[in-house]
Amino acid sequence: MVCESWKTKLDPYVDGELPEQETAAFHMHMRNCPSCAADALARVQIKRAIQVAGKRFTPSAEFRNRMQQNFVRKPQRSFGMGWMLAAAAAVFLIVGILTFGYLGNRSAGDQVLSEIADLHVATLASSSPVDVISTDRHTVKPWFQGKIPFAFNLPELQGSDFTLLGGRLTYLDQAPGAQLIYDVRKHHISVFVFQERGLPAKLDENFLSSKKLPFSMETWAEGGLRYFVVGDASAADIDQLAKLFKAAA
Repeated sequence: MVCESWKTKLDPYVDGELPEQETAAFHMHMRNCPSCAADALARVQIKRAIQVAGKRFTPSAEFRNRMQQNFVRKPQRSFGMGWMLAAAAAVFLIVGILTFGYLGNRSAGDQVLSEIADLHVATLASSSPVDVISTDRHTVKPWFQGKIPFAFNLPELQGSDFTLLGGRLTYLDQAPGAQLIYDVRKHHISVFVFQERGLPAKLDENFLSSKKLPFSMETWAEGGLRYFVVGDASAADIDQLAKLFKAAA
């Protein structure tokens, strides 16, 4: 089948491991191939379900202390093989618990960026990418009233290369937000808006500088809201749309 070569790239695409040119090519293919789009969407949904399940339990400091106390033993006269194996197992268990807790805190920001990328991919793969279809910001903005607990402004696009396609209600770690879809030179860009206090991690303005992401992305906070602009368009286009939103805010 013609799509077989594309289907082998589904998993690295969803995980953000494809090179930039292959990612852009896959986007173009997915827009014209319902089968690959459906497969990509299914993989994103599975990935997000696993992420949610993984957050159901995170070892607390109290739990780690209790485990340490349970495995700490006073020096004994006999150092048999059984005692040594038990001690080694205890050490590995404690190290694993402490490492898990450390990595969980360390990767909280990375997890936010990963979920934003997943939301963008899911939108591209969806047969109904927007809930409200309109190129008029005065139609799209009021649609969100009563659906999310905050208000935001949309920029005027006259004289720019961007076209508003519509918007949809979205969620990030159970926090409701707005997703706006824009088109520029046949590339789709998502703009996400969430309340800063509702996000699972705090991001500073330099957080993206050292990140290798499958899409161009910008993020900033203003007026208690956190904005994400993400897409396979050029970094210059992402930056320009971000500037338009900052000016509108």
